[in-house]
Amino acid sequence: MDILRFITAGSVDDGKSTLIGRLLYDSKSILVDQLEALEKQSKNKNADGIDLAILTDGLRAEREQGITIDVAYRYFSTPKRKFIIADAPGHVQYTRNMITGASNSQLIIILIDARQGVIEQTRRHSIIASLLKMKRVVVAVNKMDLVDYSEEVFNQIKKDYEQVAESLGLKNVAYFPISAFYGDNIVEKSEKMAWFEEEPLLTFLENVEVNEDVDYENARFQVQYVIRPQTEELHDYRGYAGQIISGTYKKGDKITILPENIETTISKVETGGNEVDEVFALQPAVLHLEDDIDVSRGDFFVKSENKPRVENEFEALVCWLDKRELSEGNRYFIQHKSRLLKTIVKEIEYKIDVNTLQQTPVTDAVKLNEIVKVRLKTSSPLVFDAFEKNNSTGSAILVDETSNSTVGAVMLL
Repeated sequence: MDILRFITAGSVDDGKSTLIGRLLYDSKSILVDQLEALEKQSKNKNADGIDLAILTDGLRAEREQGITIDVAYRYFSTPKRKFIIADAPGHVQYTRNMITGASNSQLIIILIDARQGVIEQTRRHSIIASLLKMKRVVVAVNKMDLVDYSEEVFNQIKKDYEQVAESLGLKNVAYFPISAFYGDNIVEKSEKMAWFEEEPLLTFLENVEVNEDVDYENARFQVQYVIRPQTEELHDYRGYAGQIISGTYKKGDKITILPENIETTISKVETGGNEVDEVFALQPAVLHLEDDIDVSRGDFFVKSENKPRVENEFEALVCWLDKRELSEGNRYFIQHKSRLLKTIVKEIEYKIDVNTLQQTPVTDAVKLNEIVKVRLKTSSPLVFDAFEKNNSTGSAILVDETSNSTVGAVMLL
């Protein structure tokens, strides 16, 4: 059974937490003791006597204010698929939280209040989705019960959002009129909106294709661990363990080890403790080499005819996550999957306005939640693809050298 990772986004009070609570509740993913606690804590009760938003608003401050602050991850499953949901905050000061949640998601659900229509927050979340190159967008027009389930209202919002999607290059967009509070068009089709002939939201989420996102062409493998038992039974065993990031590998493949740029051949492929003919993207594997080469954690194995970029100076988009400001000349570590390198911010080229996508000059230091284009220089060459081509090898984080805390989310260009 495969997994769909998706994120919900929207303005304050658009019903993100209620929608997720409805999905959990209607898919029977709530335990009896959780239901009893919900009934006691509920203020804004629905027909079932509970407030579904409390399921995801886990922080006390969120429950008291009725808003989402942190990214709340929830898990549920149906007979067809498993789901991991990131419930992102809607406030502008939590842009970093939304980007963190969206960076690992395959789909975004943007909620729109049927009474408000497309607003600035809608555009901002759509801009972030376009920056992160998200391939699928679901527009859920919520609170249809408060506009008498009007087809005209839904069609107007759909028409308005289509203009936003076109301007941002968002192509795979699906639209659903829903009422999270009453459950209309969430799990079952709503009799009150017979004019909407498509499937309900959960059916769409169960069937939307996710495997097409996997890259089977550009072979990328990064060493996470060198296995060298040095026992009598396995005296000469030397394997390189990690996850196949993308592409496929099999015995006899000619590969290049980067960043050292050494060519060799794969002599054996293992997964799950057994030798196999071939391993594919997203599988854990152990690769063996014909030649005795010094290979370390963080090195890449790539097909010799299809290499990524190997550079120690490059451009990137950075979403700043720290209260301490980012300035030119600052030094950090850059964590790129298993590889950790020292880096310096050579230049801050411009800021990106998350409400308009406009580029603005940098007149002072970069503050929390701001997105900037920078030029970074690393102490050793970095092996990467552009984020747009491969978001796994094209993403990284900046780490503070003294506190060891994550201070920046990086999209390599």
